[in-house]
This record gives sequence, structure tokens and C-alpha cells, in this order.
Amino acid sequence: LVLFPQQSGLYEYKIFGGLADCPPKLCVDVYMDLDFRKQWDQYVKELYEKTYDGEKVIYWEVKYPFPLSNRDYVYIRECREMDVEGRKIWVVLAQSVSVPQCPERPGIIRVKSYKQSLAIESDGKAGSKVCMYYFDNPGGMIPSWLVNWAAKSGVPAFLKDMQKACCSYSKRT
Repeated sequence: LVLFPQQSGLYEYKIFGGLADCPPKLCVDVYMDLDFRKQWDQYVKELYEKTYDGEKVIYWEVKYPFPLSNRDYVYIRECREMDVEGRKIWVVLAQSVSVPQCPERPGIIRVKSYKQSLAIESDGKAGSKVCMYYFDNPGGMIPSWLVNWAAKSGVPAFLKDMQKACCSYSKRT
């Protein structure tokens, strides 16, 4: 864990995990498929990709529990398949951007500081090794201890949900 930035009291996270029985290409396909994510991620309120000035931009509204306001993200992401000394590694990078065509909406708090890096490769068997680096600042009046707790418990839960999604995705395609 790395404190980011010092005065915020929020942490950047590095997560190492495994998804058994989910090959890397399947994980990447599931992760990149926004329409499918709406089906398996219970926290998605709205999620779509649009092109503005030649750049693909994703809009994502996340459901927050009452009494907190929902959060939304406007970000760009890129996925690359890389060959590193004979190892195939998929890398996904995402970062928040400011786009005039996606103004803030009333009653929803815009997450202006969001950054994610994801690397997925084979675990040498039928599954995948996942390394994720993640930071966001949800803004609003949420105490930093609560944000940090939610991130710490939410990411493993997300990986479990993604593993289930991978299993149903392979049946779907």
C-alpha cells in the first residue's frame, strides 16, 4: 500500500490474485466487454463507450449504498497483448479524463482522480495470474478510513464476481 497523496489519507492498491479455470484471454474478454459487465456487476448503474474527438471514452455510473450519492467516472482505457520473453501478458490501462461532452450530473459525484493498471497472464495451468494497481478518490464527505476499507474488501469481491462471470461468459460465446 502506498499513501496517495499524503494529505488525502487514501491509499493506492496493488493486488495480486489468481482466477482458477479462467484462461487469460477469457479474463481480458470479460473485463473489456462493457455490455456483459452490466449483467454481472451489481454496482453498475450506467456504462457505455462513446467516441469524442476521435477518442474512445467510457462513462460509468456506480451505485453507492444509501445514504451516499452515486459516483461516476469518465475515463479512457487501452488493452494490449504483449510478449515478454515468450510469456503472453495482457495489459489494460485506464485513467480518468475530462471531456466537455460528459459534464457532471446533479446528484452524482464525479470521480476526477482514477487510475488503474491491470496485467493478466497464464498461471501455468488452466487459470490466470492477475496483478492490479488501483487508485481512485471518490470525493464527497466519506471518511478516508471507510474508503480504504471498502477498497480493501471490494477488490477481492470483484475478483470473485469476475471469476463467476468468466465461467458464464464461456457458456455464452
